[in-house]
Amino acid sequence: MAAAQISLPLPVLPEGWSAPNDFKAIGTLSTPNQRNLEPVGPHFLAHARRKRHKRTFSEDERIQANENVKKVEEEDGDDISEPENELMLGRDAKDWKGQDHYAVLGLSKYRYRATDAQIKRAHRKKVLRHHPDKRAATGSSEDDSFFKCIQKAFEILTDPVKRRQYDSVDENANVDPPSKKAASKSPSAFYKLWGPVFESEARFSKTQPVPMLGNDKSTKEEVEEFYNFWFNFESWRSFEYQDEDVPDDNENRDQKRHVERKNNNARKKKKTEDTARLRQLVDDCLGGDERIKKFKKEARAGKDKKRLEREAEEKRVAEEAMKAKEEQEKLQKEKEEAEKAEKAEGKKAKEAAKNAAKKNKRVLKGSVKDANYLLPQGQEAGAKRIDEILGDVDAVLGKIDNEELASLAGKLGGLKLADEVGGVWREEVKRLEGEGKLRTGEVRLLSS
Repeated sequence: MAAAQISLPLPVLPEGWSAPNDFKAIGTLSTPNQRNLEPVGPHFLAHARRKRHKRTFSEDERIQANENVKKVEEEDGDDISEPENELMLGRDAKDWKGQDHYAVLGLSKYRYRATDAQIKRAHRKKVLRHHPDKRAATGSSEDDSFFKCIQKAFEILTDPVKRRQYDSVDENANVDPPSKKAASKSPSAFYKLWGPVFESEARFSKTQPVPMLGNDKSTKEEVEEFYNFWFNFESWRSFEYQDEDVPDDNENRDQKRHVERKNNNARKKKKTEDTARLRQLVDDCLGGDERIKKFKKEARAGKDKKRLEREAEEKRVAEEAMKAKEEQEKLQKEKEEAEKAEKAEGKKAKEAAKNAAKKNKRVLKGSVKDANYLLPQGQEAGAKRIDEILGDVDAVLGKIDNEELASLAGKLGGLKLADEVGGVWREEVKRLEGEGKLRTGEVRLLSS
């Protein structure tokens, strides 16, 4: 078929266009210098390499890809290097839920402990080895199914939520509990075999750090803390990763709800089974722990010791109580005898005080009589005067105690003159009024 040629004229210049005529130079070029230029850069180096080794483009790319893989492997070392078996390489990428994502990336020995940096390095290493373009360059007939497995594993393990869900059901990270026979072979076998089991289970704990099993040197408090923690273990473990896929289409909503309910019920059942499994595991460990037996033996010995000490103490207390009772009875008898004697003395003293008070009262009443009832000599006191004076004396006697009575009698003893006797009575009345025992004017004749 002949090629058609189409002639297109240049566009017409606008009117008034005068650029060639109006052009003005604003500078000049520098003087040219002669220099030697050397071809450099990755493309020239690739060209020189192909020329030197007489390779084609495809041969050079294939060899370079192999060298890059070898270089990455040397840089990464053996920490994330694991052999790949035929079964793994032949996995179906559609069955991504059934694959071991850590094994796909060569991180089987790290698993949930693998860091983000290790995951990225492992992914880079796998991609360089299994990329479809690289495989095509090497002439491999392997399809890209395993490469898709690598990409899916990287997607799961770099997403915190998805990785947590996968770690929750990663059975390959679990450590099986030892048999009773294996754990009882030697004192150290129990801790050596059971320790990794709880270290593995500790990754599911909501509370961190988790108390570990310890050894035969652990204290009773440490052992009790360990078992109390594990018997009340709070696990974040969930089982969403094993859910049946929920249809995304909006046409079958009933089916979608049915699958969601089915998944929720399955999760609850698995959660219950896992809780029972962990409880049984702790019970088995507790049953074979020699430290518990030792603590119980020590507790029994301590109880026996305390019982003997308690019995001895009870005997000592009983003897002391008997002795104290006898002493108390003796003291009580002595006290009663002393009280009896004191009572007799008190009775005598009371009689003596009573007699003294009577005598002092007679002295007080006799003092006003001897002083002519406080009237001048030669003036006779009438019956009214006598009654009023004696009434005032009785009023004062009612306001003073025996000591004050004795003191007042002592002051009045031997006084005969009306002024002297009256002065003593006035002072006493004044004192009683000052102390508030008598009201002013209540005793009229003795205070005037």
